Amino acid sequence: MKRQAVLALCAMVGIGLALTIPEVHVYSSDKEPRFPQLKVEQLTDLQRPFADEILKVSSIGIAGPYNMMLRSPVMGERLFAMLDYLRFNTSVPRKLNEFAILIQARLWTSQVEWTAHFPLAVKAGLPEAVANDLKEGKRPASMQPDEAAVYDLCMDLATRHVVSDASFKQARAVFSDQQIVDLIAVSGTYATVAMLSNTAEDATPGGKTPPLQPLPAH
Repeated sequence: MKRQAVLALCAMVGIGLALTIPEVHVYSSDKEPRFPQLKVEQLTDLQRPFADEILKVSSIGIAGPYNMMLRSPVMGERLFAMLDYLRFNTSVPRKLNEFAILIQARLWTSQVEWTAHFPLAVKAGLPEAVANDLKEGKRPASMQPDEAAVYDLCMDLATRHVVSDASFKQARAVFSDQQIVDLIAVSGTYATVAMLSNTAEDATPGGKTPPLQPLPAH
């Protein structure tokens, strides 16, 4: 297992169309957790080797997304490896890769993903104005051509489930075949992580105020 994948976990329709964001319900903080936090002593022989890899570097033990991934440890290990590739070995430049992750975080109103990846995206060079427009559910107004290509490709796939000719031509002008494939993969993988987190009703890391406001579907 790669340590960066653990740290990564700790830590999109045609031009001019608005974000389509599903309504997200707010749950009571005193509600019984859907997936109670696993304890090391509870783990099965199949779960324990994966947990050992997590515990080598994790600052949050087996909490957070690991609490879900450990419930399907073979899948979890493979997802863990996929995340390592998509965060640290992908062909997509870091700024654009983090932008693609933020798009999924916003579409899924994933407080966990947004909290983890907003600072990483800004550190990698994504303008805060672009991220802040995305946060508000707007098509960012000041994107560079490569950023716009990421946005339109990822939004097409996530909201229309197809890629328009215009979006593909735009992506083809700035990305290689491998980069387009990797952008598709990072979008789908982080949608999966957001699904896990939203189903578990994971709280915002560190008990912070959720950064994303639920927006109604259009």
